[in-house]
Amino acid sequence: MLGTIANTLALVVGTSIGALIKHGLKKEYENVLYQAMGLAALGIGLENVVNNLPKSQYHVLFIISLALGAIIGHKLDIDGHFNHLVAKMGKSELGKGLATEILLCCIGALSIVGPVMAAVKGDNTMLYTNATLDFVTSIVFGASFGWGMLVVPPVLFCWQGMIYLIAKYLSASFFTGAVIVEISIVGGFLITCTGLALLKIKDIKSLNFLPALAIPIIFFIFKTIFRLFL
Repeated sequence: MLGTIANTLALVVGTSIGALIKHGLKKEYENVLYQAMGLAALGIGLENVVNNLPKSQYHVLFIISLALGAIIGHKLDIDGHFNHLVAKMGKSELGKGLATEILLCCIGALSIVGPVMAAVKGDNTMLYTNATLDFVTSIVFGASFGWGMLVVPPVLFCWQGMIYLIAKYLSASFFTGAVIVEISIVGGFLITCTGLALLKIKDIKSLNFLPALAIPIIFFIFKTIFRLFL
């Protein structure tokens, strides 16, 4: 868990530095940073989709995942409940910032494969690399959205910690390239949604799509179980 702890601390320190910088920023520069984060999220999201779609062996799985995820998320009103909590903090844009950084930090090969490598081989290299990237990213997000972004580090810790424990004590073989590809495609679309929202192009409730990330995982679990009975 050392790599995950390092990654979490990098986010805490980076966000704190950014939040301290924010106090010296004028409103006009905050708006510029929002736009910069929107463009970055849009680019990273599209990159995830474009790079992973050709690798997919299940070409309609991401469509099914997004459709089912949207229905489940809309029914649960995840976005509404989340933004209601954020509104109590008096930060209208914070919800979009949190959704964007959580997805950027958690959805990606480094943040998924890294804990697996740490659990199976004791190799934290990928997590240290991810920590460096997240440190830089969190400074910018902290400067853009303030102290509320400190919600992200515990989310990342729980995400990577869960993967670490599954890989170490249950099944490291579950996290195959195919699983990561499908999660990355769906995650790429969700990151793109947050980018569009930050740029005020289309206010898509990206958090309502979060259940879509679970659909590929459920699919591969059932596929594994099915193989056991063949």
